Amino acid sequence: MMRKTKEDAELDDFGRFSEPALLILVSLAEGPKHGYSMTEDIASLAGVRLGPGTLYGALARLEARGLIEPLKSEDRRNPYRLTNLGERALRVRLDSMMAVARTGQRRLAHA
Repeated sequence: MMRKTKEDAELDDFGRFSEPALLILVSLAEGPKHGYSMTEDIASLAGVRLGPGTLYGALARLEARGLIEPLKSEDRRNPYRLTNLGERALRVRLDSMMAVARTGQRRLAHA
């Protein structure tokens, strides 16, 4: 049996993340953003407005897992960017979601 690396465990654990974390990673896939920019981007792409508690709680969890990292701030705003691990985790999660969506579409076609 192969032992999982810490990075593999992080990717597996990402599947348990809530929707706000996924939306944040999708937003940051476009490039670095600070909290307000993420909130506006998420609202326009998903029609969901994250409150400050939800946003900053998810940012803290994503940062603790090494999926995002803060950038040096030039003003009072704190920008973040996706890490390599975060990009990998997002790709894995989106691939999984697409597989479920394809199966759902096929099943609905026969319903």
